[in-house]
Amino acid sequence: MVEIADHFPNDLEKQAKCRAKVRTASGFLLSLVNNVLDMSKLESGAIELEHKPFDLVQLSREVHAIMSAQAIEHNVIIVPGDQGAGLTHRYLVGSPLHLQQILLNLGGNAVKYNRPGGTVAMGCTELSCENGVATYRITCEDTGLGMSPEFQEHAFEPFSQEERFATSAYTGSGLGLAIVRELVELMGGSITLESTEGVGTKFALVVPFEVDTEHTQEQHAAQSARSLAGKHALLAEDDDLNAEIAEFVLSNEGITVQRVANGREAVDVFAAAAPGTFDLVFMDVMMPVMNGLDATRAIRALDHPDAASVPIFAITANAFQDDERESLAAGMTAHLTKPLEIEKIREAVATALG
Repeated sequence: MVEIADHFPNDLEKQAKCRAKVRTASGFLLSLVNNVLDMSKLESGAIELEHKPFDLVQLSREVHAIMSAQAIEHNVIIVPGDQGAGLTHRYLVGSPLHLQQILLNLGGNAVKYNRPGGTVAMGCTELSCENGVATYRITCEDTGLGMSPEFQEHAFEPFSQEERFATSAYTGSGLGLAIVRELVELMGGSITLESTEGVGTKFALVVPFEVDTEHTQEQHAAQSARSLAGKHALLAEDDDLNAEIAEFVLSNEGITVQRVANGREAVDVFAAAAPGTFDLVFMDVMMPVMNGLDATRAIRALDHPDAASVPIFAITANAFQDDERESLAAGMTAHLTKPLEIEKIREAVATALG
């Protein structure tokens, strides 16, 4: 598609279509790679769940927004739901990254294996709360193509795909449901499946989470409202393409960015800067001369008024839990994975400055 775009440099409509197809193909590739890596980690017992505060209502809204965009492409209707509103406990402690992955896998399948004009509905009910642990029932129901009784027996097995869907119109890795079941069980929950061929499919998962008793709605609103405009950031990134992307994302939020090309330069620039020069540091992990972990340790060890307090964020493609542990152990404030997402940056910065 890039070569086709190069062939029509002055055709803006063709360029737009090519970019759209590149996004679709790269999105599928990213999903496929992530699924294969996740399945490998799950099978080896190497995936570790997060243990962090999150807002179940906000997470539900984010999932709904992503599904709505997918539904438009497939001419499928997302039935408006409460998206978790009205729950007794919405602020929880658990693994929001993996819960979102579960819901997007289920919702994505519900959209993809649907019919034109079909519907998808997600619901969330709080079943109980005992000893600081709330249990929820989350459902995903569609009026799509359904599954045959024979396939339902193997639906949660890795690389399992029903033969009648093995066409380019229903591309997939066959790993989505296997990953969903493994993650749900890792969370201490369970998942069930009901499906009728030609009528639709319903998944229901029951999963427990700790109640976050320290977080209030007022604190959440204050974090969401925090602006990044006017902040000054030091960006350490050796790859020019990654640096261009990071600078665009950060500058678009009103952040003034000074870029250096490796960890050694980051330490030298920070050490020479006047107190208060940098509000934030964004540090790539894998860099020449000095990597981001060593650079962070060196900055923390400086005799500089801001060395101990300045928030330092890892920006890296290393997305596993042990990678995050290494970042935090080196003195980093938070671990942000590429491609950078501005909402996650806002949340991380708000937490660091809050």
